[in-house]
Amino acid sequence: MNAKRATAAGVIATASMTSLLLVEPSVGLPRIAIGSMLSSIMSAVSSHTGVGAAWGWVIDVALGILFAMVYAGYFVNRLPGSALVRGLLFGCLVFVLSQLIFAPMTGTGVFSGGDIELLIGGLLGHLVFGGVLGYVYGEGEASAAQPAFQG
Repeated sequence: MNAKRATAAGVIATASMTSLLLVEPSVGLPRIAIGSMLSSIMSAVSSHTGVGAAWGWVIDVALGILFAMVYAGYFVNRLPGSALVRGLLFGCLVFVLSQLIFAPMTGTGVFSGGDIELLIGGLLGHLVFGGVLGYVYGEGEASAAQPAFQG
C-alpha cells in the first residue's frame, strides 16, 4: 500500500463526491448536506457543545481518507476488474455500509427509509467516490509498476 497515494486519492475522491452532492439538487435529487449531518451527529455524540458544519466537512474528508486507506490496504488486490471497476465495487460496499450505519444515525432509517431519491443520490455519490478512488489510486499503482524508459 502506498499511503501517500491513498491519502491523495481519498481527498480527490471525497472532493468529487461532495461536488456531485452539491449539484444533485439541480437535477431534482434531494440535498444531501454531508457536513451538516456529520456535525449534527458529532454534536449528539459529544453532548458537550455544538460542532459547527466546518467540523463536519473535516470529518467527511477524514472519513474519505480512512476509506481510501482501507481500500488500498485490503480491497485493491481482492476485487476483480480494472482499477475503475474495483473502485466502483468498493463504492457500492461503502454505500451499503453508509445505509446500514450512517443513515439511521441521521434519522432517515436503514436504507434511507426507502426514500428512492435519497437512495439514488447516495448511490451516485458513493459510485463517484469509489470510481475516482479506484482510478486515481490504481493509475498511480500502474505507473509505479512500469519500468522507466531505457533509451
